[in-house]
Amino acid sequence: MSIFTMNRRRFVLGTAALGGMAATHSLIGVQAGLAQDVAKVRMQLGWLASNGILGEVAAIKKGFFAEEGVELEIVPGGPNIDGVAGVAAGQSQLGMTSSSPAIMLARSAGIPIKAFLAGYQKHPFSYFSLGKNPIRTPQDMIGKTVATQPSAVILLRALLAANGIAEDQVSIVNMGADMNQLITGQADVVTGWNTNVEAMQILGPDAVELMLWDAGLQLYANVYFATDDQIDNHGDVLARFTRAAAKGWAYVRDNQEEGVDMLVEAYPNMQRAPELLAVGAVSNYSFGETTKADGWGTMSPALWEAQIKTYADLGQFSGTVPTLDDVVTFSVLDATVDARRAVG
Repeated sequence: MSIFTMNRRRFVLGTAALGGMAATHSLIGVQAGLAQDVAKVRMQLGWLASNGILGEVAAIKKGFFAEEGVELEIVPGGPNIDGVAGVAAGQSQLGMTSSSPAIMLARSAGIPIKAFLAGYQKHPFSYFSLGKNPIRTPQDMIGKTVATQPSAVILLRALLAANGIAEDQVSIVNMGADMNQLITGQADVVTGWNTNVEAMQILGPDAVELMLWDAGLQLYANVYFATDDQIDNHGDVLARFTRAAAKGWAYVRDNQEEGVDMLVEAYPNMQRAPELLAVGAVSNYSFGETTKADGWGTMSPALWEAQIKTYADLGQFSGTVPTLDDVVTFSVLDATVDARRAVG
């Protein structure tokens, strides 16, 4: 059984199990909060806390969420936590997933979630190798061992298919958060975000990087999502969250050292020095030409449609091929356009 199949089964079973809990737990956090004009919002992460939440941490510390009447709780994920399932079951009001395909695949599986913001306008996911055995193109992966995170197997499968490489031509093994398998020789390639400077330090100056974006898969990263019910019935809360988050991310962009200090204070296990090296790249992925025109968090219908077509053409959907309206809503973006453009 492939890693992808196991993850998919765990996702479906996890959603079913959490669904039973949600039947009694419901969405009390938002509803009770709204009665007092303070929305208590849980944001479920798809992975461990990282510099991908710099803006949210800053918005908490600087009072931007409080100004919008939002009390935000950030819930870290991890290798054994299915963040999509938790949001779908109502345990959290919104989530952040590392890659946009997770939304498309969930919708194809019948999970009623939609993306409403794209935190990173360009995906920083990359494949790393060493200079003595470089992987500069997808074709260089043939006959090699690629270590990747369980949640990133879907990206590797799509990359191989897009480049005409059969999956049995590459050995795929599991990896955690560190990249040590490349150094020990257990793998020829390891994967990760090039914003994770701390993890990359072990690779040294001879590391060779192949960005997923440059290899032909152009995806969004740090995608914010919610259930259809949240979007339809609590869209005002999502809009308040968005305005505050936009301010937080802009504050980090303009005050990078302070932004890192706030992150490290909130999560003491993180190291200040590597985060200072990464914060510039994180800001560049969050802001650029698209945000100058349309504001922080903007999403392109054309880019989403291209992603759906790519995954459909590659046979990645096990259920119905989702439409643009199935996987994304632009209602929150429309409701917050002035605030987002003000900082974009």
